[in-house]
Amino acid sequence: MTQNEAIINPVKGKSAPNLSPLALMVSSQTDVDELLKRSGLGEEYKKLMMSRVYYRNSGGFSLTGPVVSAAYGVMLAETLIVWGARKIIFFGWCGAISPAVKTGDIIVPSGAVIDEGTSRHYNADEKETAKPSSALSEKIKAQLSKADIDFHEGIVWSTDAIYRETRDKVRRFQSENVLAVEMEMSALFTVGRFRNVDAAGILVVSDELSALTWKPGFKNERFRQSRAAVVEILGRVGET
Repeated sequence: MTQNEAIINPVKGKSAPNLSPLALMVSSQTDVDELLKRSGLGEEYKKLMMSRVYYRNSGGFSLTGPVVSAAYGVMLAETLIVWGARKIIFFGWCGAISPAVKTGDIIVPSGAVIDEGTSRHYNADEKETAKPSSALSEKIKAQLSKADIDFHEGIVWSTDAIYRETRDKVRRFQSENVLAVEMEMSALFTVGRFRNVDAAGILVVSDELSALTWKPGFKNERFRQSRAAVVEILGRVGET
C-alpha cells in the first residue's frame, strides 16, 4: 500500500490555520484546560470533529483535545499534519499492568503493542512493536529529569476494547514486561512513521490491573499531582 492509493486524503482547506511544528494531543478535557491556563492559548482555536485545536499564528505549539481512541486520534493527527505539525506529543492516561507501576506514576513509552484496528491500515506489522520518535522521547525524558521527576520507560499495550482487557491478556503482557494499557499510542506511532513525522507520548497511571482486579485511582491525589507535573513539563517542551 502506498500513501496515494487512498480515495480520500487529508487536505488543508482555505480556512485552516498554519500550525507550528509541535502539536500536543491531550486525552482529557481537564488536562486540556490546565494546559490552556499555563500556555495562554485559547483565544484562537478551530473546531475539529469533536475536539478543538488551539494555536497561535506566531509560533509556539498547538494543542488539541480531548482525544480518545486510536481511530479518532489518528483522524485528528492526519489533519494536524496537513495543517503543519511535524512533531506530535500525546498526553494521556493508562492502566498499570506491571506490579512495579502504581497509580500516579509517569510512563514514557518506548514502544506500543499493536492491539487496535487502525495501525494495520498504515502498513503496520502487528507482530512488531510500534516505536515512537527517539529524539522526541529523549526531549520529554530530559525535561522530566531536569525537573527531578521519576518516570518509567517501557512498552505499553494499545487496545480498542477497554472492556476486553482479559486476565489471560494481562498475564501474557506481564510476562512480556509490558508496563500499562492504553488506547492510542501504537496508532499514533504508526501514523507518524507513515507520514514521516515524529510522534511520542507521555502517560500518567490512572488505575491498576496488575493484581487481575480493577483498582481505580481517578480520585487519587498523586494522580492529580502527576498530571499537573506533566502539564508543566509539556509547557517546557513546547518552549524549547
